[in-house]
Amino acid sequence: MSLKPRRRRPDINIVPLIDVLTILIFFFLMTMQFRELQALNLTLPDIETAGASAVDESLVIGIDAEGSFFVDGNRVDREELVGFLRELRPVAREISVLLMADENTPLREVTFVMDKVRASGIDQIRLQSR
Repeated sequence: MSLKPRRRRPDINIVPLIDVLTILIFFFLMTMQFRELQALNLTLPDIETAGASAVDESLVIGIDAEGSFFVDGNRVDREELVGFLRELRPVAREISVLLMADENTPLREVTFVMDKVRASGIDQIRLQSR
């Protein structure tokens, strides 16, 4: 017979911990954005005095070094680009265009796209730089 009191080991209830972990996993799964990233292999020109780019939902037109056109990551030719911009004329007031061109892109390609965008009635054109 021992006179020392027996020390009881504390019970750790892990059920609330599992509940919290389940809620956190559910929260992160519900808030994740499963958006497919589309990236063009462009080297954008440097601008030393450029401000921060405001990212919003807009139409993205890319031009690579060879002069190929991309609309929201999908390759299009000149005629398709002009036709696509012509279709946007009724909603031109609500759309902005982000123009991304490789630093080795000929200037004539950039001015061609800017001219066609303005001809379709879209006034908000931004150039992307790094």
